Amino acid sequence: MTVTTDSVSAALEQTPTHERVDSHLHPEGSFDVDAHEVPTGREEIWRFTPLKRLKGLQADAEFMPSKTSCTWNTPAGARIEGVSGDEARGLRGLSGLVPNTRWAARVLAEVPDSLLIDLPADTELTEPIVVDLDGTDASVTEAGHVAMRFGAHSRAIVVLNHTGSSTVAAVVEIAVGDGADVTVVSIQDWADDAVHLSHHQARVGRDASYKHAAISFGGNVVRMDANVSYDGPGGSAELLGLYFADAGQHIEHRIFADHTAPQTKSHAVYKGALQGEKAHTVWVGNVLIRKVAEGIETYEENRNLVLTDGCQADSIPNLEIETGEIAGAGHASTTARFDDEHLFYLQSRGISEQEAQRLVVHGFFNDLIRKVGVPSIEDRLLTTVEAELAKNVLRDPGSLAAFAQEA
Repeated sequence: MTVTTDSVSAALEQTPTHERVDSHLHPEGSFDVDAHEVPTGREEIWRFTPLKRLKGLQADAEFMPSKTSCTWNTPAGARIEGVSGDEARGLRGLSGLVPNTRWAARVLAEVPDSLLIDLPADTELTEPIVVDLDGTDASVTEAGHVAMRFGAHSRAIVVLNHTGSSTVAAVVEIAVGDGADVTVVSIQDWADDAVHLSHHQARVGRDASYKHAAISFGGNVVRMDANVSYDGPGGSAELLGLYFADAGQHIEHRIFADHTAPQTKSHAVYKGALQGEKAHTVWVGNVLIRKVAEGIETYEENRNLVLTDGCQADSIPNLEIETGEIAGAGHASTTARFDDEHLFYLQSRGISEQEAQRLVVHGFFNDLIRKVGVPSIEDRLLTTVEAELAKNVLRDPGSLAAFAQEA
């Protein structure tokens, strides 16, 4: 299946010209697959990503019949179903997305179906929508498109739960209506052989609130872009991330807050921990404040905790400011080894070394887990953090203190 010239033209006409970004971090987009070259790894947006481990998803790998099951609950008032044909094609670009990568353009052009999550105006859900995606074969390269549409003054939480073995490229589009309050949580808890390449794009309406949480634990390679733009003044976006990389894992998160309207807000907080040989995390943040975006507020921060030798954490915050009439803008980034003084303080009060390690790492993540604001998954996240610690650090109670002393 291919997108027709007419449908591409219609999508471009619906996309305000100010959303087309001239930036080394965000090349100009196009629905035309041939307009995008196959990345070599020398491009700014690909220089950290291990392209050989993506199994061709970033280039021209065949999108095979899916081996990933997709199931969901349907709370009263919501429409959730797979759609195809003209309805699926009409959903491409609903978030304002014009793809700036070859793989995303291919997903929109070649994937025949979409999973639609549709909430009418003034509808408030009392329980989260949970979509479970469970892969069974990482040797199959596949792709998917998810479209979320939330009407004016609606209220909902959506959880995308990724497990099992899969090699998948996914585009997720979110349209948040005026005055709506929406939370989207994406959990990457894949098996060790999984490859996950994804782009999440949201368009936030006037006086609407949008929260996006990216939580990555499993997988061989996980790369996720989480982008947001604004349809009118008063919109607010909170971009959260939590990740834990083990030996050999590559986990990469990129965010882009494009302030396309005045009096808008964005706040990004990503926290990650690394342990084991060749564990690698990447966080690239970017906020673009356009000339029209007067009176905006934005802040982005990334904190990394390196638990053992042999890890690498890359953290790059960026601000692009085209107007001086703003309420506030800033960023912060830290990558540090464990502070042995924290351990000493706790141990001096009778807490064992192993328990002290656990408490400090949990304290590093706990405030962020609470910010996600989904009680049904908080316990799961805390349990997963502890399971990650048990793989390496807590298995050898003396290793972390020795590591901290060497620092």
